[in-house]
Amino acid sequence: MKASKTHMKFSERLHEKIQPIWRQNHHHPFVREMGEGTLEQRKFRFYMVQDYLYLIDYSKVFALGAVKATDVETMGKFAALLNETLNFEMSLHRQYAARFGISEEELEQAKPSPITLAYTHYMLHASQNGTLAELLAALLPCAWSYWEIGKELNEIPGASAHELYGDWIKMYSSKEFGELATWCIDLLDEQAAGKSEKELARLEEIFLNTTRYEYMFWEMAYHEQMWPGEK
Repeated sequence: MKASKTHMKFSERLHEKIQPIWRQNHHHPFVREMGEGTLEQRKFRFYMVQDYLYLIDYSKVFALGAVKATDVETMGKFAALLNETLNFEMSLHRQYAARFGISEEELEQAKPSPITLAYTHYMLHASQNGTLAELLAALLPCAWSYWEIGKELNEIPGASAHELYGDWIKMYSSKEFGELATWCIDLLDEQAAGKSEKELARLEEIFLNTTRYEYMFWEMAYHEQMWPGEK
């Protein structure tokens, strides 16, 4: 039974309101073909390079979370997430990229696509200039949608065993990644409590925009889009 509007958590309200674009993300050809094991390797290769650049700035959002937090426990959690992303997830990313012939040198010298640049700059802008709640609204669509996509793809028979895409599916459907997403969701609900409707509308706008950027990121990777006129 659904919670009434008055007793609905803010995250539930967001999730319900965002469903049309959320489902577009989940049904994007890049995501769908990854689950089917039919995605062209060069498209995933392009995605891996851009996602590596994205993770560098995503790490900075966790650092800003530690700055914006008002209690030591939350500061510590953001610091742990920063450490985990920089020193664990990105290391795994480099190892995974190597399977697609992407060297560490290529990753370090890579340039962001227009969409990667726009997405990360928007996220950092919202995080630097806004409240902790606004920072969470900016970072959450990535973590939350990846967790949901990972779980959905994991239900496809054989998808998690695929030699190229199976590890991606296992990583994002994992209990550990789910705990990260859930912590961010719960903290946003905590931060949103007692805020005015005007403030909540601002959080909705940020969440919607980064959800839109998630779609654009899949689209960019699928079509290998760099700057106009560049290959």
